[in-house]
Amino acid sequence: MAKYQFPKIPFFFFLLLSFLDLSSSVSIHDILRTNGLPPGILPKYIKSYTLHSSGALEVVLERPCLTKFDNRVLFDTVVKGNLSYAALTDLSGLSQEELFLWLPVQDIIVNDPSSGLILIDIGVAQKQLSLSLFEDPLVCKSDEEDDGSSRILSLFGMKRGRKEKGFEDQK
Repeated sequence: MAKYQFPKIPFFFFLLLSFLDLSSSVSIHDILRTNGLPPGILPKYIKSYTLHSSGALEVVLERPCLTKFDNRVLFDTVVKGNLSYAALTDLSGLSQEELFLWLPVQDIIVNDPSSGLILIDIGVAQKQLSLSLFEDPLVCKSDEEDDGSSRILSLFGMKRGRKEKGFEDQK
């Protein structure tokens, strides 16, 4: 009676393939949730992201994104920061409008999830907002809803293209 022999493919190869499949199916919003942050601190439509073992995070969007927390916020095409539990710190590529000025958002922190508050640090001030504002990923505004945002983008040296697939109107 002949015994069946398994192919001579190393076990680690199968392990590597299963890891790659798992990592490609995890969205950045799921990663935020797993790390104690609400998924709505980033826009809904993300082109790609890279999360290093050190916690360094780089998120790439299709285009700059104008949307709103409590005030208007502008995401550059690339947003970088350091992800740790309940905190996204040392941010770049994210600005918030305060009293007609655009200030860089430096940190987004949830100090105490039971408080229902999230801290947005813009350097000169810190704002505490309701976590409920961030339950769902943000949706970028379309060109049809031009409310002066093209002017804002041009101040930052960016251009808005036509409405792209995947970007919906925010209602």
